[in-house]
Amino acid sequence: MLESVSGVYEHAFTAMGTVIAIQVVGHDADSRECLERNDAVARAAGWFQHIHDACTRFDEQSELMRLSARAGDPVPVSTLLLEAVRFSLAVAEESGGAFDPTVGRGMQALGYDREYRTGRRMHSDMASEGAAPPSYRDVHVDSEAGTITLERPLVLDLGAVAKGLAIDMAARELLEFENFAVDAGGDLYLGGHNPAGEAWKVGIRHPRDESLLVRTLRVSNTAVCTSGDYERGRHIIDPRSGVTAESLASVTVLAPSAMVADALATAAFVLGADEGAAFLERQGVGGLLVTPDLVQHMTSGMPSEN
Repeated sequence: MLESVSGVYEHAFTAMGTVIAIQVVGHDADSRECLERNDAVARAAGWFQHIHDACTRFDEQSELMRLSARAGDPVPVSTLLLEAVRFSLAVAEESGGAFDPTVGRGMQALGYDREYRTGRRMHSDMASEGAAPPSYRDVHVDSEAGTITLERPLVLDLGAVAKGLAIDMAARELLEFENFAVDAGGDLYLGGHNPAGEAWKVGIRHPRDESLLVRTLRVSNTAVCTSGDYERGRHIIDPRSGVTAESLASVTVLAPSAMVADALATAAFVLGADEGAAFLERQGVGGLLVTPDLVQHMTSGMPSEN
């Protein structure tokens, strides 16, 4: 949750099933600066649709779903999709499978199969009933050739990395302004300072009462992403068991990249309080893990409250 501030240019729109807000501090002194700012913000906003088109499993025409239809073949893919899948596999390996991009079939089985704009159900017949569930080890990325091979029929789900990647790409377009914020449904990248010349003030939502905060932080040049059991219902499943992860209510991660913060928050949510905190410590990121009974666990990288 980003603080409300004056003295900023703001552009808000809907993408990836959520409201996106881009804020740029100042840069409205003359027409040239206004044009440069508007062009950069337009490019930043465009990344959300571009990455959605590459990485969503809710559109049969997306690059991801076209890849999923060609199991067994090395498929040439865009740099965006290659990087999203490559990074997902690295987090899967690091987390021992607590994070796994091949969880798409399990998500469908639990009912997470509706396209958010139209409500249309998305089903896949790619996986045989009764077959052992796929895992990240069934996906091979050849970075040199620019290809991805699905070694067996499966459904990839990049929901835990795609929005973070879009935030990062948007932030890259805004670096020239130094002081800016990108807020994608509460997942943030905060560059530089707010209009008062201070680090941005961020409130971490209480997982059981949206009118309350569990913590308030000051951050700069940092991504802040949260995974919680209140987001579109209990949508985070443990890929190792195929059942909903329930030992935590929310996990917030601070990292240099939103894609990193988003994926690590999801992995830690599945791992639970103790294992999740240890996992985040090993990754060298700040983390706040909140249990369903509101016990808080923090990593050493979490900044002090403000």
